[in-house]
Amino acid sequence: MPGGRALPGAVGALCRAMPTRARLVPETLRRAKLDRPQATLDFWRLLYALLKQIHGGKWSEADAIDTQIRFVKSALWYQGYGRPELHRLPSDGSAGSRELLLAFSWLLHRISLLEQLLARNRVRTGDETSVCMCEDDLSQSEQGTTEIAPEYGPEDRVDVRYLQWLNGRLRFQWRSLHAQHQEQCKLLHQIHLLTSGSHVDQILGHFSVTEMDLIRQPENYKQLVQLLELETMQLEAFLEWKQLEPVYWQWMETVLDNMAEEGNMCKPQDAHIEKSSLPKVTSCCPWADSLTGQINKLSRDLMALRDQLHELVTHQKSAWEEKVKARAEDLQREDFPATVLKIQEAVELKLLDLSNLCAPKKNKVHGLCRLVYRSKHSASKISFSRSVSKEPAPAVSATEVIRELQMREASLQRELKQLREECRQRLDEIAEGLDGVICISP
Repeated sequence: MPGGRALPGAVGALCRAMPTRARLVPETLRRAKLDRPQATLDFWRLLYALLKQIHGGKWSEADAIDTQIRFVKSALWYQGYGRPELHRLPSDGSAGSRELLLAFSWLLHRISLLEQLLARNRVRTGDETSVCMCEDDLSQSEQGTTEIAPEYGPEDRVDVRYLQWLNGRLRFQWRSLHAQHQEQCKLLHQIHLLTSGSHVDQILGHFSVTEMDLIRQPENYKQLVQLLELETMQLEAFLEWKQLEPVYWQWMETVLDNMAEEGNMCKPQDAHIEKSSLPKVTSCCPWADSLTGQINKLSRDLMALRDQLHELVTHQKSAWEEKVKARAEDLQREDFPATVLKIQEAVELKLLDLSNLCAPKKNKVHGLCRLVYRSKHSASKISFSRSVSKEPAPAVSATEVIRELQMREASLQRELKQLREECRQRLDEIAEGLDGVICISP
């Protein structure tokens, strides 16, 4: 076992850094390495608790084990863990502790499991809000999807009234959520305004909701202190884990070696082994045959996809040539200046989007930010106190967020106007082909 005395320290630090509701003991890891069935249920429950916290769902230890196993398998598949051996494990939790150990270690490395759990379970003493000023690439990713409309048959049609009802229900829910958010902002503003100048920290200057609750109910401070002490212990364990983490991965290499040895022992000595495209890997990895089959299948899929793409490009190119030819004929019949003006507006919109993409990227704010009340009177005090005290954490002002949202709104409004114009033209073309029907444009 690598590391000697360092391995128990690394495993112990890992267990202490876990949230309190996710129980992990070093003995479970040791049993899982030996593929003992006694550790299987413990590992399923552990992964269920951790992945529920990552995905922000409610969970209980009383949930049925088959429900937990189904959720863990689907969540791991969603995260990108597609090892078939894990997804073939029985739903009663009777075997597969070593496979679960591999999945747990994969989560530690791939999605920074501990960092996410510490961020989600940290004690929040200040008023925070979620701010996202990242670029929205949805419009760029969906460009060109409206060129070829999907063909729907009569059985795929949906009642328009049902869609209108869903849209109305969604709008009502958004309005209710917006009204609740506005009410919360008003209450937070009153607390920040009435307690302005009362905080010990001159940079903040006011109390948060948690601090106001402690003032009204001082007996609750013991629970808060306990939570802060527990968080401090977890952070200290996390620092210890980061120092001893290489020892854990060396230990995981021995787990993989044990799996390879047991896989080679289970193979019959006189079995006929077919030749594959990866002979060297097959000799040392028990799952190389299935991996080779997957790679070959993927290669065939890629070749078929390449042929489909080639046909699609050829078809699209011919369609565009016909479209350009038809458009050239239309330009000869239509009002040429109006058409040129529409083309100029479309080009200006594309150039604006291109300039936004090519502009130097600013440091976009994403995540939780603490709400701090600022007034004209307190701005001078803050500017003076900054020269004396330490510089506060990077913050974002509401004015900056509003300006960013206004720019995004203007861009979306221009895109909406263009889409409406295209839809109106399309409706006019459809109406022209209907006999005895008069269509009045909105």
